[in-house]
Amino acid sequence: MKLYIKNMVCNRCKMVVKSELEKLGLQLTSVELGEVEMEGDLAEDLKIQVSQRLSALGFELIDSKKSRIIERMKNAIIDLVHYQDNQIQTNLSVFLAELLLMDYNYLSNLFSEVEGISIEHFYIAQKIERVKELLMYDELTLSEIAFQLNYSSLGHLSRQFKQVTGLTPSHFKMMKQTKRLSIDEL
Repeated sequence: MKLYIKNMVCNRCKMVVKSELEKLGLQLTSVELGEVEMEGDLAEDLKIQVSQRLSALGFELIDSKKSRIIERMKNAIIDLVHYQDNQIQTNLSVFLAELLLMDYNYLSNLFSEVEGISIEHFYIAQKIERVKELLMYDELTLSEIAFQLNYSSLGHLSRQFKQVTGLTPSHFKMMKQTKRLSIDEL
């Protein structure tokens, strides 16, 4: 059986969810961003307990098919930008369509309808947060960051960063006290 869980956006989320579900005695076979696979079925009373435990930690069980699709898209984009350093060999629309085995126009319309923003805006927001994170670490140059996140040029990264944040990357880097958003707040 699979459970679909909203707001699982990082490896710590996976650890927390796994720990909580194991405390309830569930036999898990895999825990991924937004998905938990387990042995057997879940009785209704246990499902309520799972829902309450997860809710107390900021997670939510997803029942509707549309919500599961959107959560899978979000998790794929988050994973791509934050954990795979944007290493796709094709454009985002093809990547998502192939991953979910669905028409991209349908995915795009569904995402915009439910989330109120386009997939592209969500993707850009994730990339800019990743740029902020890398700038704060102060280990890579801006050119290296642009290359790592698949920007066509340093100028493109700088324009997009300023458009989203209102600051140039250099100015942001100088303002070390600037607060970054957690992935799930984007």
